[in-house]
Amino acid sequence: MDRKNIHIIYGDNPKEMVKNLLKDANIVEEINRNALIGLKPNLVVAKKASSGATTTPEIVEGLIEYLHENGRKNIVIIEGSWVGDRTSKAFKVCGYDEISKKYNVPLYDLQKDSYHSYSVEGMNINVCEKAMEVDYLINLPVFKGHCQTKMTCSLKNMKGCIPDTEKRKFHSRGLHKPIAYLNRILKQDLIIVDGLNGDLTFEEGGTPVKMDRILLGKDPVLMDSYICELMGYKVEDVPYITQAENIGVGTCDVENAVIKELNQAKNRIDLSANSGTVERLTKNVQAESACSACYGSLVHALNRIEEKGQLNKIKEKIYIGQGFKGKEGKGIGIGMCTKGFSKCIKGCPPKAIDIIEGILEK
Repeated sequence: MDRKNIHIIYGDNPKEMVKNLLKDANIVEEINRNALIGLKPNLVVAKKASSGATTTPEIVEGLIEYLHENGRKNIVIIEGSWVGDRTSKAFKVCGYDEISKKYNVPLYDLQKDSYHSYSVEGMNINVCEKAMEVDYLINLPVFKGHCQTKMTCSLKNMKGCIPDTEKRKFHSRGLHKPIAYLNRILKQDLIIVDGLNGDLTFEEGGTPVKMDRILLGKDPVLMDSYICELMGYKVEDVPYITQAENIGVGTCDVENAVIKELNQAKNRIDLSANSGTVERLTKNVQAESACSACYGSLVHALNRIEEKGQLNKIKEKIYIGQGFKGKEGKGIGIGMCTKGFSKCIKGCPPKAIDIIEGILEK
């Protein structure tokens, strides 16, 4: 699989979705049969994936089944939760104890692991031994908001592979530079992004946004650059991404990336399940049979617009959903289903960054 490729699949069956992604990219061909394969989910806290904080266990199950079916059985799951929570508790609450027993895949708590120091351009970083031992590292981040770095995905998820003492140092160093430099040391071979319902603004969960997609790629800088656009940020808004590009970890060049969508987004959003925050952001939105992927992009866009202090300045009604196919009207239409409206922000689904530009343009 080429590093400039990003594969995307939409739906609500994580196990089958991830298997289809892996088959389409023919990933098994690049993994030696005897390789030690490390799976690194995001279990930052002991909260279920439905909270928007942690990696959906069914994605990991689908990945393990794919590997087993293709004769790759030397697999470990590695993680170190954030300082203040216990990885062992997260393994249990998030369903990974059950995965370990079901598939005979060992769990390694990196909070208890030994570590070694590595140097990158004068910066010393301690990295856990088990993370460095694996032959093929599969990163399984959640794309979600973050209270300090705005978003977190591929690059930042590697922070779970350093000891707690080093995590504290990362914060004292301002997070961005050490995150970038860590990724020069710890190289990801494959990235499978859980974009099913990551949290809107906070890495600890609580305000999940249903987007019903999983992404697959190999370049963590390119993946995070693309995720920025999905969430309504510019790459420059998240300094560790461009810093990682500058030291050779990957590229931010989304414009020349090959985006392959395996299917179309069709799952309809259940508006009754929205959090109070989402309800507030979408009070001016008229939705009729809206797909969760499209609606999720709109929610992220409206949140960014609110951060700019411009949400209350939007006077036009916003329309979204398949119920508006073939209809005409005044107002702002989101997605191809609303192409008959006076202003339509096209895409199926559109990215949040495009929705922001479309809504705010004069």
